[in-house]
Amino acid sequence: KGELRIQSLTFDDAGMYQCIAENTHGIIYANAELKVVASPPTFELNPMKKKILAAKGGRVIIECKPKAAPKPKFSWSKGTELLVNGSRIRIWDDGSLEIINVTKLDEGRYTCFAENNRGKANSTGVLEMTEATRITLAPLNVDVTVGENATMQCIASHDPTLDLTFIWSLNGFVIDFEKEHEHYERNFMV
Repeated sequence: KGELRIQSLTFDDAGMYQCIAENTHGIIYANAELKVVASPPTFELNPMKKKILAAKGGRVIIECKPKAAPKPKFSWSKGTELLVNGSRIRIWDDGSLEIINVTKLDEGRYTCFAENNRGKANSTGVLEMTEATRITLAPLNVDVTVGENATMQCIASHDPTLDLTFIWSLNGFVIDFEKEHEHYERNFMV
């Protein structure tokens, strides 16, 4: 296939590489530069979010994305407790932490630790639980004669510290009330 594979790169492998393809009609060249990078983990450009919100009973993913080469190994703590994979907690290969069935006990300070052969670093964020958003009155099926108006209701309960947005869709496509204002009308009840 004309592939060149280099395994277990070292800094000595860096440089300009040239591929030469030749047949009875002639010869052609192509050049490429290989840069070998190595750096300790750093969160300077992509720190963890300082405040992470999770809905009660829901699922949350806390991202941990430091810059590092080679890829670091990840570990997590909540306060002073080291976290391990379990039935509700999972540390992904990319460093993210997933928690399912979130409870009040999951609130607290979470720290991601990243380490490679160049060094180590960590970043911390605080997880806060919010009340889950629930549909308390769902739209009902409606039979309407062509040319008449139809009204559908949707009421939800939500955490009072958060904003709530209602999004309506038709057959999987979100309705744009500004573009389709002559056909659809949105009414808000407080």
